[in-house]
Amino acid sequence: MRLRSVPPAICVALLASPTLGQDTELREWANEMFTPVPATVPALNDNIVTPEKIDLGKALFFDPRMSASGVFSCNSCHNLATGGDDNMPTSIGHGWQMGPRNSPTVLNSVFNEAQFWDGRAADLAEQAKGPVQAGVEMANTPDNVIATLMSMPQYVEWFVAAFPDEDSPVTFDNFAKAIEAYEATLITPAPFDAWLNGDDRALTDEQKRGLEVFLEAGCATCHNGVNLGGNGYYPFGLVERPGADILPEDDKGRYQVTETASDEYVFRASPLRNIALTAPYFHSGLVWDLDTAVEVMASSQLGTDLAAQETTAIVAFLTSLTGEIPEVVYPILPPETSSTPRPTGEVIPN
Repeated sequence: MRLRSVPPAICVALLASPTLGQDTELREWANEMFTPVPATVPALNDNIVTPEKIDLGKALFFDPRMSASGVFSCNSCHNLATGGDDNMPTSIGHGWQMGPRNSPTVLNSVFNEAQFWDGRAADLAEQAKGPVQAGVEMANTPDNVIATLMSMPQYVEWFVAAFPDEDSPVTFDNFAKAIEAYEATLITPAPFDAWLNGDDRALTDEQKRGLEVFLEAGCATCHNGVNLGGNGYYPFGLVERPGADILPEDDKGRYQVTETASDEYVFRASPLRNIALTAPYFHSGLVWDLDTAVEVMASSQLGTDLAAQETTAIVAFLTSLTGEIPEVVYPILPPETSSTPRPTGEVIPN
């Protein structure tokens, strides 16, 4: 039975009930809020995905020469071996500067409504252009990226194959589209998807209990859809704003994009797929423990103090979102030539 009449702090006896969450009814409830990961790469806006484009995007994703220093690649901050992020509070970039926000996972990012914590990029192609030009990240320019690519005949051939209908395919827009095409393949089907699709044995009893607590407490109000988040903007501290040890006062979130007062401390809801792999948490990267992150969300967003058993159950459910990461074979990149721009010095700022 559904428990929507029960207060958010669900009693311990209910959590321990062996009859809680009969699969059929719980699945019906879950399917109202969530969507399984699709079996194929989703269609992209104005960007047809082809094998040639994916292969090119993969090379660009791993190539540190797309940064001014020749040190940082997309994979530096979105490491596919560590959950699609870098497991740092905030990322290290050009001149060993620390970025302002925690690096989101690139895994399943194609399902996000928009990219970045503040949603300032509409899609992955637009997002791919940002870090390349950001002074605290890759610190490069579109002109230098194109000069670098044009200096290597193999890259020119790959762009021609990926964009066969264009007379001059080596452009910054196509650079971003190729990366988008590759990142769109980074989809991780998880046990939760198998359960949503009808496999009763895909989740443990504890994970099913955690799912029901997750739904009953109201977590799915913000964390829903295929990515369990990434599709809405909410104040961090909807009920009670966390302290500066979690929510730095100088980062006002989406306000920095819209300059609208109501968007102060508003952030895109974090996608929860593979959340067990992507500590530390929140845009500030100041919480390392998933149990603590769940408790912070419950108190700040829902005004609820979870019982220890509730937190444990929700965390168990969240582990069912850890998916199968596509096997990655490191690409062999084109060699430099005498005309390839040389890397700039890595100067540590004062």
